Amino acid sequence: LSLRLNLSRVSAPLFVDPDSGLNDNLNGVERPVTFTIKEQNERKAEVVHSLAKWKRYALKHYDFKEGEGLYTDMNAIRRDEIADNIHSIFVDQWDWELVIKPEDRTVDFFKQTVKKIYKALLDLDFLMIRHYPKLDKGLLPEKIFFITTQELEDVYPDLTPKERERAITKAKKAVCLMKIGDTLKSGIKHDGRAPDYDDWTLNGDILVYHPILDDA
Repeated sequence: LSLRLNLSRVSAPLFVDPDSGLNDNLNGVERPVTFTIKEQNERKAEVVHSLAKWKRYALKHYDFKEGEGLYTDMNAIRRDEIADNIHSIFVDQWDWELVIKPEDRTVDFFKQTVKKIYKALLDLDFLMIRHYPKLDKGLLPEKIFFITTQELEDVYPDLTPKERERAITKAKKAVCLMKIGDTLKSGIKHDGRAPDYDDWTLNGDILVYHPILDDA
C-alpha cells in the first residue's frame, strides 16, 4: 500500500492535549478517555479516538508535498463503542493520509485511489494463496464494485443499512460504498460520519465479503 500510494511511516500519538483540537470527535457524541499528567501540574490529556485530524496536522508539520503521504499504526480506546465480533473498545488500526491537489477532489480521483487500495488487497490475497495452497483460490474478485448509499437504498428499500451492506457485498464480493453520512430519500442516514471534517459527498467504505461469517 505504501508503494502504490507513495506513503512514508510516521509514528502516531497515543494521547493528545484536549485543547489542541487534534482528537477526532467521531460522530460528535462519543466520550474520550481522559486522565491528568502529574509531571505537568495535572494537565489533562485525551486518549485518541482516531487520527483523522492528527494525520492532516502531521502532513503539514512534516512538510509533505502533493502526491506524498503517511501511514501509521493507531492504538485507540473508544469507551462508547458497541462491541461485537468485529468491533472492540480497543482499536488497533492502520491508517493513512495523502496530500492531493484541490483539482483532485473529484469522484474520478477518488475511484482511482480506491482501485489502488484494492489492488494492494488483491496482492495480499495472492500472497495468501501462495503461502497456503489449500485455500485453492482467492477470496476477492478481480474488480471492486462502486455504488452510492442512495443507489443501494433504491436497490434494497426494505432492508436496514447494515442488511443492505451485507446483501450487496455478498452479491458483488467487493464493494466501495460511496457518499456516507447524509440523509437518504427515506429520511434516514446510512451511517454516521464526523460533522466537522468528513466530506459526505466524496467518501466511501471498502467492503469485502467474508464467507465464513457470511457477512460484509
